[in-house]
Amino acid sequence: MPAVAWRDLGRVRYDEALALQRDIAGAKRRGDVEDDVLLLLEHPPVITRGRAADDVHVVADPGELDAGGVSRVEVERGGDVTYHGPGQLVGYPILDLRRHREDLHWYLRCLEEVVIRTLDGLGVPAARARGLTGVWVGDGFSIDTPPETRSVAEADAPPLVAAGRLRKIASIGIHASRWVTIHGFALNHTAESLRGFQWIVPCGIDGVTMASIETEGREVDPGRLRAKVVDSFARVFGVEMREETDPSHSRAPGSMPLRPDLSPPGLEAAW
Repeated sequence: MPAVAWRDLGRVRYDEALALQRDIAGAKRRGDVEDDVLLLLEHPPVITRGRAADDVHVVADPGELDAGGVSRVEVERGGDVTYHGPGQLVGYPILDLRRHREDLHWYLRCLEEVVIRTLDGLGVPAARARGLTGVWVGDGFSIDTPPETRSVAEADAPPLVAAGRLRKIASIGIHASRWVTIHGFALNHTAESLRGFQWIVPCGIDGVTMASIETEGREVDPGRLRAKVVDSFARVFGVEMREETDPSHSRAPGSMPLRPDLSPPGLEAAW
């Protein structure tokens, strides 16, 4: 059974976490790191722009963002614009998909399944919306029904989103080079995590309502949330999870040199 070393990094600046991901991914491509890695963390306020980002989807004035201490970063992941901030749990799996399955669509669906199982375990029924990457909550969903029966048809999703009956609780965006992944998922935990979405058109979806575990009526301890994510990740990917307390496979985020990404061109998928 493949092993995944997971680490809870606490709150980490986005540029530091990105440098750490790139460093570990490079080590995996060189064969210096055997285990896959899952980084769990939270970011200070930041807006990130993927490869498909449109300038009009950042609606806040730069002065307003500067006053709010919101950094802006362009990244290699797929998708449009998204926001990270306090109260949001971010997961960065650094996996060698050659050990699992060389299929980015399969990998995206697996990340969605990790979040769906996590939310189900916390009493928040969630689902996929065909044609819209990510994880959604909505009126009428029930954890008494299997997740696959909650999948929203592609034709039904836009009107449900516009009416606020289908709300986005988690975003997913990835990049892979030589089948080694970086970036990952962002799960809105507390109501505070939604504050920054007012500055953007989330994921470029007009009229979307963002949700969190708290706004869906559940209060969950951060430690319990992380434990659920780790357990769901193990079940979905069929791996053994090992908590990493000795960061000998990589440098600590605070000591990472910040540098441009020198990895070869890769593949990406959307938020």
